[in-house]
Amino acid sequence: MSDLNLLVIVASTRPGRIGPKVADWFVDEAKAHGGFQVAVADLAEESLPLLDEPHHPRMRDYQHDHTKRWSDKVDAADAFVFVMPEYNYGISAPLKNAIDYLHQEWAYKPASVVSYGGVSAGTRSALGLQVPAYPLKMFVIPESVNIPFVSNFLVDGVIQPNETMRKAATTLLDELGRVAAALKPLRK
Repeated sequence: MSDLNLLVIVASTRPGRIGPKVADWFVDEAKAHGGFQVAVADLAEESLPLLDEPHHPRMRDYQHDHTKRWSDKVDAADAFVFVMPEYNYGISAPLKNAIDYLHQEWAYKPASVVSYGGVSAGTRSALGLQVPAYPLKMFVIPESVNIPFVSNFLVDGVIQPNETMRKAATTLLDELGRVAAALKPLRK
């Protein structure tokens, strides 16, 4: 069993969202892959209000329990996969807020995306993750899973992946593991 910890973050909080179902599928793929210990953080359950800490996140002088819990989860991870839809060509407001809550906890860790949506498969939002990741020293790898017309893969409330999705997930996890291991000395 690997000593690398992967945090899968469900980025949509919208009622009726499909994100948790996509995350369930990907988490099963990640566990079967065996390269990581896998944990999940659903931003709808994290309940992070619009950034409400009085001090800059760089100081790690958190005043609120919700921030301390979020910090612990992100800090424990060696890598991230953001399961995210596309909102107006960009990332969701709850995801941007969750990223902005912290600073050092993201540093020198690789990230990737399982994006979903309509014809564009959420790829424009996936590119949008680069902007907040860059100043936090989070390394977004190009390997990703992009699911077009995601509702076509939902059968009886469960994502039924095709071979392309499975292969993309394996490629993503392989590369995420290599980069997480390579960056680990910088996280000490």
